[in-house]
Amino acid sequence: MNSLERTIAFIEGRDVDRIPFHPILMRFAARHAGVRYRDFCLDASSKCTANIRCATDFRSDWVNTMSDPYAEAEAFGTLLSYPDNDLPKVIKYAIEEISDIDRLRVLRTEDHPRMRERLAEITEYSRQTPGQFFIAGWVEGPLAEYCDIRDINLAMTDLYEHPAMVHKALDIITESAIDFITLQVRSGAHCIGIGDSVCSLISPQLYNEFCFEREKALTYHIHSLGAYAKIHICGNISAILPDVIRTGADIVDIDHRTGPVTEAVKMLSAHQVFAGKSDPVTVIQDGDEALIRKSALSFYREAAGRAILSAGCEVTPGTGNENLRFFGTLSGLLLNEE
Repeated sequence: MNSLERTIAFIEGRDVDRIPFHPILMRFAARHAGVRYRDFCLDASSKCTANIRCATDFRSDWVNTMSDPYAEAEAFGTLLSYPDNDLPKVIKYAIEEISDIDRLRVLRTEDHPRMRERLAEITEYSRQTPGQFFIAGWVEGPLAEYCDIRDINLAMTDLYEHPAMVHKALDIITESAIDFITLQVRSGAHCIGIGDSVCSLISPQLYNEFCFEREKALTYHIHSLGAYAKIHICGNISAILPDVIRTGADIVDIDHRTGPVTEAVKMLSAHQVFAGKSDPVTVIQDGDEALIRKSALSFYREAAGRAILSAGCEVTPGTGNENLRFFGTLSGLLLNEE
């Protein structure tokens, strides 16, 4: 059973030889492979080389296209700088005045270099590792993308002061994401992640008003293309978790800040699983083997065995190879330790 077979079987509720291991590796992957982070963000070959090396060295079952949240934002008009070895920096947001939303247009993926590069990454994974790893593309969720093109503080105020304009922007963002999703799946992605990180900062009422139906529509579109959907929302999503599950996403990421999922797991359909939830810093980076094992086993039991092994969010670049390697070995032990 290889990584692709293992992940699909686990999502679909079939027997597996071990639990899939899906660490979120970005800055860690670049460091491990000796790749400048600027190149990791902008060059398909650099990102694919780094992620394939990590998958091989740490027994990870997936490769993905994550590096930063700005591929679509740059296409919408947010201006960025790309330091050699740091995350991209915003120079100017695309929406400085609320009236700028009237200038937004639905993106054509092929027209924008960074969006095209994501297609190239997926194509490269498919070429180098055909049928081996679970390949995950990515789109920004509607509200997260709005915050990428509009300063987050202003964006949060806009939800109250300019709701109609926000809805207009989110509709354009969602339609753009649908085109981006389609081309990523056609390029070979088995899964599309939806990153809507800021949703943990708003109330359940606002989540339902602005985000739920759009995330559900993206999930439906992913499924219509024969791919799997993953949703990632950083922070504590306990209050909105039932609704996040109702989007239909096959993989629902659980951050370490989210409370117990003992009741929420009962809401999962037969082909839905969680992923998470170990703290990337206090457990995976700074913990010893006993703490890492305890954390992984605790969540696996809390999720009634329906959890892909992962940290709750990105594994930090300061994490030692030994800790990540040990974390990966737990995928073979969890099945026997329920």
